Amino acid sequence: MNPVRLAVVSSGLSVPSSTRLLADRLAEAAGRRLAQAGRGVEVETVELRELAVDIAGNLVTGFPAPTLRRAVEAVTRADALIAVTPVFSASYSGLFKSFFDVLDRDALVGKPVLAAATGGTARHSLALEYALRPLFAHLRAAVTPTAVFAAPEDWGSAGDSRTAALAGRIGRAAAELAALAAAPGRSRPRTRRWCRSTGNWRRCGPVRGECSRRSVHAVRAHGVRARDCHSRGDMS
Repeated sequence: MNPVRLAVVSSGLSVPSSTRLLADRLAEAAGRRLAQAGRGVEVETVELRELAVDIAGNLVTGFPAPTLRRAVEAVTRADALIAVTPVFSASYSGLFKSFFDVLDRDALVGKPVLAAATGGTARHSLALEYALRPLFAHLRAAVTPTAVFAAPEDWGSAGDSRTAALAGRIGRAAAELAALAAAPGRSRPRTRRWCRSTGNWRRCGPVRGECSRRSVHAVRAHGVRARDCHSRGDMS
């Protein structure tokens, strides 16, 4: 049986980052749950802080850098996704939203997603329900019933009752994600790739752009013809 491909997207800005720490703990918990179900797991982590300039460039030009292209393909071909953001101004970060803006609108359809966030106070936990959940619902992902929020007081010593509560939420959310990802009959996402004929994605790949929109600028910029479009999968 094929291992479950798990993509982890973290948009923490600092090093070290509590957002990345939460993402890693969620991935480890999901991996344990999948192992208990007799499934292997391949985890690929996308650190958005390292892609900030590439994401901005893609939004302006429509041409993703190779590093961003690989990150988008990792998320698109994954069987399940863990997405973690810090809460800024009572919502997800701009970097987090910008990354999902460059994905094709069908890239997450039916994909199991565990949404999580970190913030300076537990009062920001509502952002999970009025910001992150609607975002992934709009993208037609299968969001787990349990979302996870971690405030500063959740990162205490191992014996602290509050940290035990965080561990419980992580375990419950990971179990839900593993159940969705390993459900019998789930088909693997179709893998698409970058279209060299126009320098953008839509029909050939998972990032916004229209393969059929063969502008003179795009063709001249890449010096290739329409028949040079390379895709691993269908063109729909």
